[in-house]
Order: sequence, then C-alpha cells, then structure tokens
Amino acid sequence: MFLSTLLICFVVLLAIGLPIGIALGVTTAVVIVWMSNLNVLVVAQNSVAGLDSFPLLALPFFVLAGNLMFYGGISRRLLDLADVLVGKVTGGLGMVTTVACMFFAAISGSGPATVSAIGTIIIPAMKNKKYDENYAAAITAAAGSIGVIIPPSIPFVIYAVITGVSISDLFLAGVVPGIIMGAALMVANYVMAKKLGYSGSESTGAKKWSTFKESVWALLMPVIILGGIYGGIFTPTEAAVVGCVYALLIGKIIYREIGLKEVYGALKDTGLITGATVFTLAFSTSFATLITMKQVPNMVANYLSVVSDSPFVIMMIINVFLLMVGCFVDNISACIILSPILLPIVMKLGVDPVHFGVIMTVNLAIGFCTPPYGINLFVAAAVADTTVAKISSKIIPFMIAMLITLMLTTYIPQLSMFLPTLFK
Repeated sequence: MFLSTLLICFVVLLAIGLPIGIALGVTTAVVIVWMSNLNVLVVAQNSVAGLDSFPLLALPFFVLAGNLMFYGGISRRLLDLADVLVGKVTGGLGMVTTVACMFFAAISGSGPATVSAIGTIIIPAMKNKKYDENYAAAITAAAGSIGVIIPPSIPFVIYAVITGVSISDLFLAGVVPGIIMGAALMVANYVMAKKLGYSGSESTGAKKWSTFKESVWALLMPVIILGGIYGGIFTPTEAAVVGCVYALLIGKIIYREIGLKEVYGALKDTGLITGATVFTLAFSTSFATLITMKQVPNMVANYLSVVSDSPFVIMMIINVFLLMVGCFVDNISACIILSPILLPIVMKLGVDPVHFGVIMTVNLAIGFCTPPYGINLFVAAAVADTTVAKISSKIIPFMIAMLITLMLTTYIPQLSMFLPTLFK
C-alpha cells in the first residue's frame, strides 16, 4: 500500500507538469502526513541536511569551469586539436566530434553542456562539408553523453554525495569506460562514414604545429584538475575551484576572449543549472530517507529474488529498468531517486558501490539520446536546425555502440575498478 501510494502520487504530480524537485517534496510530505506518524517538518530538516555537504560544492564549480571554457574559447581550441589528430580518417569530422567531446568531458562534467559547446562549432562545419545535418546532430548527441562518464562528472559527484563513496574513486572508475565508449562511437562512425562516403581531410604540418601550440593551454586544464586530485594536492571540490580560476585566467590573459559580459553569461548559466539540481537534490534527501525507513529497497530486492537468483539476470533487469527510466527522467534526478533503492540490492550481489556508480551513470548517459526525454537530442536538434524525430533514425548505430559499452562495463568490473585499485 505504501509503495503504490508513493509511486501513484509521484507519477501524478509529474504528469500534471510539476518539476521533479517539487514532485519529490510534495510526495514525501503527502505520504508522511497520510501514512505515518512523523512530523511533516522532517521534510525541511532532511532537505537542509542533504545540502550540508562540502563535496557538493564541487557541483557549481565544475559547471562554472565548463561554462568559462566555452565562453573563453578553450572548447574551440580542443576541437581544432581533435581535427588535426583524427580529421584525416574516414568520417573525419565525426571522429573529431567524438575526440573533442572526450577532451571537453575531461573538464565540463555535463552531457548537454558538451553537446552545446562542441555542437555549436562542429555541426555547421559538418554541414559545410556535405555531411547530412541529421547525421551530424546524431554523432554530436551521442558523443556528448561521454561528458558524464569521463571525469570530472557531475552525476558522479551527486552519486558520491548520496551514497557516501569516494568522489576520487568514482572519477578514476569512469576513465576506462569513457574511453571505451568514445572508441565504440568512433568505430560506429567509421562504418557509417564508409557506407555514406564521408571522407577525411588532411592537415599540413605547419597547421598541426600551430594548432598544438594554440591548444596546449587548454590541454593543461584536465591535467591540472585530475593530476591535482590523484596526486593528493587538492580535493575534488578544491580542484573544481582551481579549474574555474585556470579557465578564467587562460580565457582572459592567453586567449583574450573573455570579458565581464562573458563572465556574467557563465555565472548566469551556472546559476540556472545548479539551482535546479540542488533544489531537486534537497527534496530527494527526504524522499530517500522515507523510502529507507519504509524498507522499500528490501521490498524491491525480495521481488527481484523471486524473479531470479542469478546475479547476471538481476543486473540485466536493473540495466533494462535504468534504460527505460532514462527515456523519461534526466540523469541527475534518476540517480538521486534510484541510488538509495538499487545500491543495497546490488551490494548483496557483491557489486562494488563504485562500480555500480559507473554502471548507473553509463545507463543514464544513454538516456541523453533516447526520446522522449533525450536532452542531448533536443540540444543537437536546436543547433542543427532539425527535428528530434529525424535525428533519432540516424542515432541507432551509435546507440548500439553505447549499449555494447554498457554491457562491457556491467559484466567486466575490472574495466571500472582497475584504476581505483591501482591508486590505492
């Protein structure tokens, strides 16, 4: 009765158009008043307590660092570097898109931000080279999903805050799966480009050298952030602040493309993204506390044990469930809601919490490219001036590549756990 009431109330509130954060808070309050003897004030108390976290400060600063990169011209330099590295391969601009998204992911931590920053530059260039605009948007949307897997990653920060695992371990665990996803997308792009006749373009030696010199300052940013974290120089939260300062200095002093107007734009974008995320996170803390008190994870675990006692099958069921959720709910909200429910279940199967954080993030990253939610599709469609329906038909080969990455990540835990184990 409790679980069905909780789900019905939550779904109804979403159906009438309430934001997820408000729906979580109202659902928690209604269920507490109706089906428990708790004081409804615990909703506010738990919400405030959920935000009282030093690691959570990394969230706005990593978002700001990514925005400052975009406004300061760093993202364009990374794109130019990717062009001279892989632009000559068959389907060269598709390869460039993927590599540039991997570079940008190493700083921004956001899928939609990666699509916007890279797509704004690369999609018009692909259209000028006679690439189909829907194909250009599809590869950009798919590659943008890497933004939440390669560290630093905003969903990793959220998952770490909710579950109490190490942010540094999660960042390390995301490196190999992120690289594998990038490689899988490049293979899919090569196959499709061969079929569609998209050739590469050669760069002169002089251009390669000048591009490298221009981009070296941009390349140093992920080196400083990740090297500082894993070298024990500063925490992930402090690294986010260092990234902001570095992006501001490089954009202002070296590239001279950022002024007060651009800083204002970066701060405004950061405030909008962070405000919505933190609001949802606050109420999700009360929601998670309630479902834990009512033994919801145990209910779900008991149901899954009836379906099958095979860890392989249960993980497959969880993957399918997360893929379905990703079609309707954004990555961060789904992580906030489902982590407290699913983590106890997978831990009973012997799955490491860090490994599961990567599995969940890869699952929900695929949701960036699946309608009807598919935020990467909408961003790419807006940039390419096309429709989500047209992009969806072109993104299927890239979805297959991403699903293969998910299966490898799920069933070969060493891919995720190799680096965290190595650095301990």
